Amino acid sequence: MRLGFIGCGNMAGAIIAGIIKKGLVSPDEIYGSNSTLEHANATHERLGIQTSTDNTLVAGESDIVFLCVKPQQYEAVIDQIKDHLHEHQILVSIAPGKTLAWLGEKIGHPQKIVRVMPNTPALVGEGTTAFCPGDLVSPEEAKIVKELLESFGLAIELAEPLMDAASAVGGSAPAFVYMFIEALADGGVAEGLPRAQAQMIAAQTVLGSAKMVLKTGEHPGKLKDQVCSPGGSTIAGVETLEEGAFRGTTTRAVRATVAKARSL
Repeated sequence: MRLGFIGCGNMAGAIIAGIIKKGLVSPDEIYGSNSTLEHANATHERLGIQTSTDNTLVAGESDIVFLCVKPQQYEAVIDQIKDHLHEHQILVSIAPGKTLAWLGEKIGHPQKIVRVMPNTPALVGEGTTAFCPGDLVSPEEAKIVKELLESFGLAIELAEPLMDAASAVGGSAPAFVYMFIEALADGGVAEGLPRAQAQMIAAQTVLGSAKMVLKTGEHPGKLKDQVCSPGGSTIAGVETLEEGAFRGTTTRAVRATVAKARSL
């Protein structure tokens, strides 16, 4: 199986590194294209894959093609490579807001397409990726794509109408979580903790809390209540968060992200 990556930025690099680390595909069976020779050479040195500045070469040589350019570049790149794609290849799109129908229309001929939305924790092997196979993708082919996506974290298959919501909750939410970690650390610093220790405690607390949700399967609200003693200090902090509309503001942030993605 030969893989191609058109665009070899941070996200493509994380995907490639995960696939190689898991031993799913060897580096010499992975092709990548960059906009400049300098970037192509740097990608080759970093990952050991075959690189080029020719998108059409990568498209023509690969069984599965990952399109990893910026959303605003999609139409131009698809126009460039569409005549080099054939019906047996799978095109994997990672752009938010670009639907299967839009992708199919721009390609202009029957094409196997999988729409995916990874997130930046893929860079440390802890990604969450929602994916949606198109009608021409067989269950066996969808399983292959899922296995590739699971090389750098969790992969969840969803119906396409849910992809934009998953993009917000998974793809954009790391930024919200980083802000929360920063704010927790700021509070600790304000109370005398050194910045490095405050940040470490905050980050590990978020990591541990997330694992509690995943491993116990309990509703987050129930886990929150288990931390809050009657009349205690934690419930006082929770009350302050509620006064600041913490949950409502977070919900609105997710919905604003979805609206923006759909407008791209």
